Parts: sequence; C-alpha cells; structure tokens
Amino acid sequence: MNIEEVIKELSFKAIRSSGAGGQHVNKTSSKIELTFDIENSDAITEKEKEILQIKWNSKLSNENKLILFCEEFRSQHRNKELAIKRFLDLLKTSLKKTKKRKATKPTIASVKKRLDNKQINSNKKALRKKPKIE
Repeated sequence: MNIEEVIKELSFKAIRSSGAGGQHVNKTSSKIELTFDIENSDAITEKEKEILQIKWNSKLSNENKLILFCEEFRSQHRNKELAIKRFLDLLKTSLKKTKKRKATKPTIASVKKRLDNKQINSNKKALRKKPKIE
C-alpha cells in the first residue's frame, strides 16, 4: 500500500458548515467531506480491501465508500488536512496486525496460594457441619 497513491484516490467536497459563526458561516464552505471508494481503489491490495470492508462495515455507505466529515476549523484547507490525517490514522490502525497473546503458566507460588486458600475454605465449611455422634 502506497500512501501517496491512496491520497490521490481520495475525493473531496466542500460543504457549508453548521454551527455558530454568523455571516461568515453562511458565506463560506469550510466543511470537508472526504470520500474513499474501496472497491475501485488501485492503491490497496485485494486482501487489504477485504480487511477494510470487514473492519469498516458500519462506517461504509451502500456503495462501499468511506465518508468522513471535518468541520473543526474555519479554514477549508485546515479541515482538509485534518480529514486526510484522520483517514490515514484510521487506515493504518485498521490494517495493523494484532499480535497473538502468548499463553503463560501460573507461577508455582500462585498455584500454592490458590490451593492453600481452597484448603482454608474447605476447613471453614467442614466446621459448619453438625458433629457426628458415635
């Protein structure tokens, strides 16, 4: 996967931002909509596409496109940079392989402590019984 090629495949759309800002927010289109089409991407491999479709299942639109919005700043350029950064972070974390957990044995001391506690509980419960009369 080449990051520069992936960035070239992104499509952007400027939209009017919501929220406070008065006349400025009504005149400027500073909100950015970033769209990434997974199926038609040449920058990522088929295996990576499958992984992304599984991991991003809830984030994808009906056309298998990832859509991200950014309206943090009043500047369209800063919003675009932030949207790209968020997309790349999401892409890297999704494609990162998770390490398998190594199973470890309990230590000798922890096994001994567990058995001692079991013996103590067993003795407590044995003392609760009615004594046998012979």
